[in-house]
Order: sequence, then structure tokens, then C-alpha cells
Amino acid sequence: MASRVTGAVFRAFIVAALVVAPSMLVPGLSADAQQTVALVALFAGALTYVEYRAEAPGLIEFRDAPPFNRTRLALLVLTLFALSMIERGRELPSTLTDLVTAIGTLIGQAMDFPYSPVRLVTEALAETATAADVAAVRTAAGTAYLTTLLALFVFSFLMRRNWPRPGRAFNVWINLPTFDPTSVSDIVARLERDARINISLGFLLPFLMPALVHFTLGGLDPVVVTAPHTLIWMMAAWAFLPASLFMRGIAMMRVAQMIRDKRRANAALAAGGVQPA
Repeated sequence: MASRVTGAVFRAFIVAALVVAPSMLVPGLSADAQQTVALVALFAGALTYVEYRAEAPGLIEFRDAPPFNRTRLALLVLTLFALSMIERGRELPSTLTDLVTAIGTLIGQAMDFPYSPVRLVTEALAETATAADVAAVRTAAGTAYLTTLLALFVFSFLMRRNWPRPGRAFNVWINLPTFDPTSVSDIVARLERDARINISLGFLLPFLMPALVHFTLGGLDPVVVTAPHTLIWMMAAWAFLPASLFMRGIAMMRVAQMIRDKRRANAALAAGGVQPA
């Protein structure tokens, strides 16, 4: 019980600190905006505490299957930190901010080719955008997208190596609280179907979101988009949401494979005259 409470408090603190980190690293946030950030951080921390403190599952998936959520959190931390360093360098340049900005600029230019997600993001800006606005968005988008690709590579490696951890039972109800295994006759087929949907959305969303914005709104106002904190959170959300769906799909496919392997093992034992445990 004590370890659960301690872990919940620690996770809540980390999440709250993550929310306020960009406002602390990048100057220029108004007093009202700072209060809003503090309220959002308090709510995010409280929600995290309640989810990890409770015995029954709630909204957070794979709560008891590390390092799924740790990898997602690390991705968000790295993305927000890199984007914050780039924006901080515009007001308070330093060696670190100059280095991150230079790397981000090279990444953005390298990934800015026809029909790429980075190109689509820059084209989602309104026609009034200047070359400096396009360059700022390109650098942020390239940095966020590359961070996402690296995190997905690491996540896939971890999935193949030791997820879930050997010898540790995997509870579908605890780790997939929003998944209803009784809605279909075959849970494996349902898991695989949902996994394919999540992977498809994770792949398509970086392309679809800028295109939808361009066709529905006629382009984003560069004055609003290039505001430091708006750009940080917008690019972080644009990169993190598809990556999170991609990770969820990979994890669900892994769970389906585990259930299939368990069924085969039980069938082999039954065929050999041994009653499975």
C-alpha cells in the first residue's frame, strides 16, 4: 500500500512538472497564462495520482506493464525539452540552445521534401506567413517528428526484448480498462483489429492533421502559431498523439500474440493428456 501511494505521488509530481516545464524554460508567458498552466498541471497531477493510487483501473492504459507509459513519458519529455530549448534560444541564447537549434534546423531542412509531414505542416500556414515563420515551424516540426521516430524505434526494441517482463502476469482488465473483451467472441481478433486501426491512425495522422487544417480553416495564422508556447505545445501534440496511437497498436498486437501463444500451449497440453493450470 505504501509503495503504491509513493509511486502515485512521484508520478503525479513528474507529470505536473512536465506541464509547467516549458513555461519555466521559455520566458514571456503572461500572468494569466501562468495561472492557467498551473491549474492544468494541478489537474494532470491529481488525475495521475488517482489513477495510480486506485486498485481498480480507470483511464490510463498499461498501468501495470512497464515500460510502456515510461517510454511515452520519456518521448514527451524529450520533445518538450528540445522545442523549449529552441524557443528559449530566440530570447536567451546559450551554447545548449544554439546546439539544439542548429540540429533542429538541419533536421527540419532534411525532412522538408514534397508530401512529407514536415512539408505539410509548413504548407498549413496561411499565405501571410513570412520566410522566418516557415523556418520556425519547419525546425520545430522536424525536431518533434524525428524525436517521435527515434522513440518508436526504441519502443519497438523494448517490445521485442522483454515486454511484458518475463515471469510477470499480464492482467488485460488492469492494463486495458477501456477495452471490453466480452463485446466479441474472439478477444484475439478484436485486439488485432484495434491494433491495426491504431497503427494506421498513428501513421496517417501526421499527414492528415495539417491537410485538414489547411482545407477547413484555410491555413493557420502565423502570428498565433509562431508564438513560443503555442508552437511548443502544438508541435508536441502533433508528434506525440500519432506516436502514442502507434505504440498502443504495437502493444495490443503483442498482447494478442501472447494470448494466442497461451492458447496453443494449453491446446498442446490438452492433446498430450495434461490438464493446463
